[in-house]
Amino acid sequence: MKRWEHYEHTADIGIRGYGDTLEEAFEAVAIALFDVMVDVRKVEKKEVKEIEVEGEDLYSLLYNFLEELLILHDTEGLVFGDFEVKIEKTEQGYRLKAKPYGEKLSEKHEPKEEVKAITYHEMKIKQLTSGEWMAQLVPDI
Repeated sequence: MKRWEHYEHTADIGIRGYGDTLEEAFEAVAIALFDVMVDVRKVEKKEVKEIEVEGEDLYSLLYNFLEELLILHDTEGLVFGDFEVKIEKTEQGYRLKAKPYGEKLSEKHEPKEEVKAITYHEMKIKQLTSGEWMAQLVPDI
């Protein structure tokens, strides 16, 4: 089951996603990222995009995935509230294919903070003793 949360950090806000699979954890941390910016519960699935990123390891994969979502937000004014993520191992590392679902940003989404950039600050990706996966980081706000 996919879930996410924000956690306290000295100057910014940390985001953390959990899932039964690595893909679900990536989906959940992406939802947490957009919930820093807007009320994701108010985002409707009016548009879907297809993105593909690669990374030499899971950390660069997560960074590239979230950065691509921020680029879509900044260039097309989109906010996302749900995701379908597939991750596969490649000879060079990992490839992620995702379908983010959302719509154009409007006042109904109750805009909050603006995320300036994705960072590697406090980034962790691990499988917990429960078997659940967790992905976290502190974006630059």
